[in-house]
Amino acid sequence: MPTDDLPETFRVTTDEQLRAVSNLTRHRIMAVLRFEPATITQIAARVGLAKGSSSYHVRLLERAGLVKVVRTRKVRGVTERYYAMAARSIELPDPGEGGPDLLMRHAVADLEASPADGERHVRMAHLRLTDEQFAELGARLQALADEYRELSDPSLPDTSLVFALFHPTSHEQADGESE
Repeated sequence: MPTDDLPETFRVTTDEQLRAVSNLTRHRIMAVLRFEPATITQIAARVGLAKGSSSYHVRLLERAGLVKVVRTRKVRGVTERYYAMAARSIELPDPGEGGPDLLMRHAVADLEASPADGERHVRMAHLRLTDEQFAELGARLQALADEYRELSDPSLPDTSLVFALFHPTSHEQADGESE
């Protein structure tokens, strides 16, 4: 299925949609569908699930509007459905103060599950930036991610890129609030 006809962004707005994307297994299923459609059997094999579990999670994602059937075919009298993402990217609501950041939690879980002997580039840098520099760096990171997403080849192994640019709570604020 060409990704040209997909909307650019799916905005998660309902509790049902948020519950659907909050689950790590469903996050991994959506990663399988990121570049090309797949059947329940293909999804189950890629994620390491039983077909029944895979089917259950895909149904929840479909009901929430995050994935959709894009093609069907008859195989020995059974209709095989191919599922794909409903949009190129998913935008989650701001978790709010003190709320969990689902994308970061899923990214850390995926990083921890990745082969320890595989090549990884994980860095953390503490910076002091003006508001303008902060905005410019955020825009450059997003542009770089978009550039490489356009270069993605579905025949190649998956690679994940995660970045977070944020102002952490200062130690003075954190200490002052606990008194």
